[in-house]
Amino acid sequence: MFIRDTPSRKIFRLANALFLLLIACVMVLPFVMVLASSFATESEAYQRPLMLFPLNPTLECYTYLFSSSTIFTSIYISIVVTGVGTAVNIVMTVLMAYPLAHKNLHGRSFLLNMVIFPMLFCSGMIPQFILVKELGLLNSLWSLILPTAISSYNLLVVKSFFQELPDELEDAARIDGANELITLLRIILPLSLPVLATFTLFYAVDHWNSYFTCLLYINDAEKWTVQLVLRQLIILSSGANVGSDSAGEMSRMSLPSAGLRNAAIIVATLPIAIVYPFLQKYFTKGMLLGSVKG
Repeated sequence: MFIRDTPSRKIFRLANALFLLLIACVMVLPFVMVLASSFATESEAYQRPLMLFPLNPTLECYTYLFSSSTIFTSIYISIVVTGVGTAVNIVMTVLMAYPLAHKNLHGRSFLLNMVIFPMLFCSGMIPQFILVKELGLLNSLWSLILPTAISSYNLLVVKSFFQELPDELEDAARIDGANELITLLRIILPLSLPVLATFTLFYAVDHWNSYFTCLLYINDAEKWTVQLVLRQLIILSSGANVGSDSAGEMSRMSLPSAGLRNAAIIVATLPIAIVYPFLQKYFTKGMLLGSVKG
């Protein structure tokens, strides 16, 4: 059906484009101001807290951040924790969501109730710490991965997505002699790329941004993630005394100029900002496809 392009429709499209452009500017400008402030000198950062570009650009803050090998070690640890943790999350979520998507599974209702229960009632920080300690995971990178191996919410959405797939696909695979594992790997997962990419991004962002679990379970500063190291640097720049034992090499460094926290924000945000565009096309589709059925 052909819709006539009337003047009122043109005005509406123009107004809609201007409105969306305004919303985009509102979203982007804070990031631009943080980026500009991270390249500003100390005096300019204090005199112009809101700027779109620095008058006298300098790499002073970034030089301070990367003047110690500690930051490079922490970035490496964060990459390892994010990569391994996300892989564990996706594998565990898929392996549990796939059988729960079959309504003929024995004990399905009980297992679903066990999944939903942690969403309503949390054990608390102290019991979790005791559990991690009793499992011998304290001061180990596995303490940042295994306690959060599965998210109940993500599991339910992935399960709902699997339920939407036609049963005929699995029936055809069984007729051809495929077992459940082959069916999952060759039939189900290739059709589930949107939802898997979406929750890969969710899990990766959670691991990359997490610092409290590292603060709670990791005592060795050599095993700190980048988020905790950047937090330590900001505390040091504010003049707080955190002790040389916990701060390690960082506590003996000269304090940076103003704008350090903005440089830390850029360093902490940039990796995820780089990855997001590659998964963005799956993001909306994956969330919508996985949230139709219960």
